[in-house]
Amino acid sequence: MRRFLRDNGLSLGFGLLFLASLAGQAFAGLADFNDGRLRHAVEPVGLLDYLTSADFAVDVAENWQSEYLQFFLYVFATVWLLQRGSPESKPADRVGVESDEAQQIGAHATKESPRWVRAGGWRTGVFSISLGLVMLGLFLLSWLAQSVAGMSAYNAEQIADFGDPVSWFGYLASPDFWNRSLQNWQSEFLAIGSMAVFSVYLRQRGSPESKPVGAPHHATDESG
Repeated sequence: MRRFLRDNGLSLGFGLLFLASLAGQAFAGLADFNDGRLRHAVEPVGLLDYLTSADFAVDVAENWQSEYLQFFLYVFATVWLLQRGSPESKPADRVGVESDEAQQIGAHATKESPRWVRAGGWRTGVFSISLGLVMLGLFLLSWLAQSVAGMSAYNAEQIADFGDPVSWFGYLASPDFWNRSLQNWQSEFLAIGSMAVFSVYLRQRGSPESKPVGAPHHATDESG
């Protein structure tokens, strides 16, 4: 058990932080949701009702889709785009998809290579972009969940204010949907761009996201 915890500490640690923050969001969101209902002279709801509501679903989904969009774009962008001196970037001589030898595929696969790499053909082709495809799939699923939940929450507000509900396509064209999406996207793009630049000049000893403390600023694709 101790070895398992050590070998999986990063995923377990962030998994616990995720659950804790999700629980915190649930209780804080419930309090805020019920405050709004009381202002409109409507009975407050319980935790279970709130957790199954469109309001909670859209708040969660809009954050998830922006995170997976960030990773999807970053996975593919770093194939071709460079940031000299950043450990988040490849050096200039490795720009692009790289050779079969560098990627250990085809004749350069080893006995320890994943099964789909050793299989060749379309399976190797799919496996070689599988990380980006999964990130794209998760983004699309969370985006769909956000759009459906957001439409339900939006229509509930419309009906409460004696307005007309909208269709799914109508909601996709609404300012509410794009305001929710873009305010999350811009923060993700800013954060990841800042990380790429800051890591050129700043260090964090012992972190693989940082270059070694003594590495020169222009050193690229090094981690400490």
